[in-house]
Amino acid sequence: MSDPRDELVEHLGPMRAFAMSLTRNSALADDMVQDALVKAWTNIEKFQPGTNMRAWLFTILRNTYYSHHRKARREVSDTDGELAASLAKKPDHDGRLQMRDFHTAFEKLPDEQREALVLVGAGGFSYEEAAETCGVAVGTIKSRVNRARARLVELMQLDEDQVLETTDAVTAGIVSANKSVA
Repeated sequence: MSDPRDELVEHLGPMRAFAMSLTRNSALADDMVQDALVKAWTNIEKFQPGTNMRAWLFTILRNTYYSHHRKARREVSDTDGELAASLAKKPDHDGRLQMRDFHTAFEKLPDEQREALVLVGAGGFSYEEAAETCGVAVGTIKSRVNRARARLVELMQLDEDQVLETTDAVTAGIVSANKSVA
């Protein structure tokens, strides 16, 4: 008796034609034939010698097509990746870790610099309003804010092109003039 695996190659052409009639897509038809052949090869012990090999292969191919068709109905087409991108969420632990680092660095700033950053960055005050609130010149406020932001960058060991991920609007306002905020 010959090995039934030897007979598989004889049926490739008719299987592809049958798959094309089912799918109307040459790439999908080729995939279906390949899947059916893999299933036939791995289950060759279930083939009964002396029976119709082509009918057995076509049954496997048809069942493969129906399984694919049922699966495809449940799937959403997203060829450009737009839907997947909208579902993706960046883990928030990175932001929390950077916030912890930010608060540690912020506490190391002199009181005057922290006050200036909070008023201008977080409070949304103009330099003039912040200067009036603190009772100092506008240039002094600008200098304090600039030195405070530069010191934060230094304390947090940030590169010039590095993005600081923040989890609240206050921190975003404090660092926004000097760093990109995500």
